[in-house]
Amino acid sequence: MDQLDQRAELGDFLRSCRARLRPADVGLPEHGRRRRVPGLRREELAQLAGVSVAYYTRLEQGHGQNVSAEVLDAIARALRLSGTESAHLNHLASPRTRRRSRPARPQQVRPELRTLLAAMEGVPAYLVGRRQDVIGWNRLAAAVFGDFAALPAAERNLVRLVFLDPATAELYADWECRACEVVSNLRLYAGQNPDDERLSALVGELSVKNEEFRRLWAAHTVADKTHGVKRLRHPVVGELELAFETLTLPDDPAQFLVTYHAEPGSPSEDALRLLSSWTAPPPETSLPASSPQQTAGERA
Repeated sequence: MDQLDQRAELGDFLRSCRARLRPADVGLPEHGRRRRVPGLRREELAQLAGVSVAYYTRLEQGHGQNVSAEVLDAIARALRLSGTESAHLNHLASPRTRRRSRPARPQQVRPELRTLLAAMEGVPAYLVGRRQDVIGWNRLAAAVFGDFAALPAAERNLVRLVFLDPATAELYADWECRACEVVSNLRLYAGQNPDDERLSALVGELSVKNEEFRRLWAAHTVADKTHGVKRLRHPVVGELELAFETLTLPDDPAQFLVTYHAEPGSPSEDALRLLSSWTAPPPETSLPASSPQQTAGERA
C-alpha cells in the first residue's frame, strides 16, 4: 500500500463529519427537498461556517493549501468537532513538503524505563510506540494481555492483535469498543504521520484481512487514548475490570506508558494479585563460591 494521500484523507474526513450531523443538530429546519444522503448538505455547512459553497467544496475535494487557521476553526465549530478532531483537521489541511525521507529508526526503550516497568509489581504496564507498536512491557502485562515476547517484533501491535489475533479478541468483553478505540487512535496518528510507510503497510494488511477494520477505518473517527476502563475475560482468572492511564513521555512524545489498576478491595484486585504471584520470578539463593552447582551453572 502506498503512503496515505493527505488530500484524499482531508476530503474523506470532512464528508464523514458532515454526514454525522442532522439539520436539527445545528438548528436548521428539516423541511425542503428530500435528502439523498444523510447529514448536512455542503451549502448548509458552508453557511454555518461563513464561507462560500465553492470554497468549502474545494476544501472537501482535498484542496486545503493555504487555508487560514480562522477558516479551519470556523469549519470545526460548524461540524461540532472535539478538540482532538479539530487538531486532526488542522494536520490534514496543513501543507507538507513532499520529499523522500529515510525510514524512521526503530524506537529504543531507555534502560531506566525497562527498570521502571519491572519494578511496577502488581501493575500491568506496557510501553506503546509508533502505530501502537508494543515496545516494552512487564511480567504482569504479559500475564494479563498475552505473551508479547512469544510474538515476532512486527506482530507486537495493539491494532493488529485486536483484529487478527483470536485470543486477544476473546479477551475483551467490550471488543467493539476496543476495536473502535484502537482504529480511532490509529487515524489520529495517520493524520500526523501520513508518510509512515509501515503505517500504510499495516492499514493495507488489516483492510485486506478484516472486514470490520475496513468499516471502522472508513468511518474516519479520531480519538486520543488517555484514560478509561477495560473489561476483560481472562482465560485463567475470569472477569477483570481495570482502569487504565496513558502517560506521554516528555522526551519522546511518540512513546506512551500505559498502566492498569483495579479498584482497591475488588475481585479484580484479588485476581491481579493472584496473577502477580504466579508470574513472580523465583527467589534468588546465594551459594558458596565452591558449590558444585554454581560451578556447573557458570560453565553452562
